[in-house]
Amino acid sequence: MTITTIMIMVIAMGVQQHQIHLWAQMGRRAPPLLSRNFNERAFTIGIGGPVGTGKTALMLALCKLLRDKYSLAAVTNDIFTKEDGEFLVKNGALPEERIRAVETGGCPHAAIREDISINLGPLEELSNLYKTDILLCESGGDNLAANFSRELADYIIYIIDVSGGDKIPRKGGPGITQADLLVINKTDLAPAVGADLAVMERDALRMRDGGPFVFAQVKHGKGVEEIVNHILQAWEVATGKKRH
Repeated sequence: MTITTIMIMVIAMGVQQHQIHLWAQMGRRAPPLLSRNFNERAFTIGIGGPVGTGKTALMLALCKLLRDKYSLAAVTNDIFTKEDGEFLVKNGALPEERIRAVETGGCPHAAIREDISINLGPLEELSNLYKTDILLCESGGDNLAANFSRELADYIIYIIDVSGGDKIPRKGGPGITQADLLVINKTDLAPAVGADLAVMERDALRMRDGGPFVFAQVKHGKGVEEIVNHILQAWEVATGKKRH
């Protein structure tokens, strides 16, 4: 091994440690994969959460805010239909050819954790076809135990809503405690269901050890720009690029 090779290895290790330190400062629950090649598959955002919490609405909102400055593509997961993908196409989130709808045909958590190949395939294809900057991957609706594999998602957003009551954050689960960003959606419904947002804030901070979360009304655009800022901060750290 030559001196030049050793020096290159030392410099690379230093860069990796710097990346880990930056992600730790951002409250990340686990460091990124140090061997990730973003030329093979672009920076991938995983969006998970229970049924009806607003995952697809968030996908649409993110596409609308990011598509003019970044090359995007999206993959949606449903168990027996392609409804979420069709929703994005119908609402003009992205050109139809940049959207893939996956039918998992079983437990949706398996497609984002145990056997991610069903999502990796279309994500890699879209990334190569359109030279994407950012990929969005929406899981099928699942319970609080579901979360993305780090082999699939570089940045994980877990979305819950207030309709289940203010107890949801303290129920925990990998999505709530380990996601890079927790979104508490539909805050406008809090009075109707008797949910105390102060309690949800307290419990979210406690369960996530102070990690970031956002109160949102995604359908009305509230909180979405803050979510985008979190995403782009993570994208910059992971890829070494600067936001447009």
